[in-house]
Amino acid sequence: MTDIIDFLFGQYKDYSATYILLEFIAVAFGILSVVYSMKNNILVYPTGIISTFIFVYLLYRWDLFGDMIINAFYFIMSIYGWMLWARKNNGNNGGLKITAMNAKDYLICTVIFIVSVIFVSGVYAYYDKFTYWWAYVDTFITGLFFVGMWLLAKRKLENWLFLIVGDIIAVPLFFLKGYTLTSILNIVLTIIAVYGYLAWKRILHSEKQE
Repeated sequence: MTDIIDFLFGQYKDYSATYILLEFIAVAFGILSVVYSMKNNILVYPTGIISTFIFVYLLYRWDLFGDMIINAFYFIMSIYGWMLWARKNNGNNGGLKITAMNAKDYLICTVIFIVSVIFVSGVYAYYDKFTYWWAYVDTFITGLFFVGMWLLAKRKLENWLFLIVGDIIAVPLFFLKGYTLTSILNIVLTIIAVYGYLAWKRILHSEKQE
């Protein structure tokens, strides 16, 4: 058991208590945010704002610029999504409804993915970080998460699929970089995202029957 604990958390022995506490808080609020998202609850955004704000600082310190940009984008999109979800549709009592992607959404998502990958690649190139293997992985999942977050703000069912793929890839990335808590967070987020997709799909199906 001791060997397992050392394998998972041994890298934290050289970390300051402040960094460990900040990562724990960011992870906790990140889990809360996805749980609220699964429940189709607007609290996904205030909890997400707290988590992403902390992660922006931590990821900058960890030299994971792609994920740092993802969280900065999440922070901005959380404010946008909060306003969008709270807005009434055409003055009625319903908020933004869950819908599936259409042809226009696919086009927009393609553009978002390409632009985000190019932008983050430029950041890594500027800081001369493409000498590290994780820079390429980080750049790719940045595109996935950018698309997923935009679709979440639009309450599109498929946001979960992009987030699931991104979270799965992020699990080994963070673990191999030495950030076990954040790696565990992505495992939890993957599981919740699967349930979230199924829950939203049921809601979408039931609304179509009304």
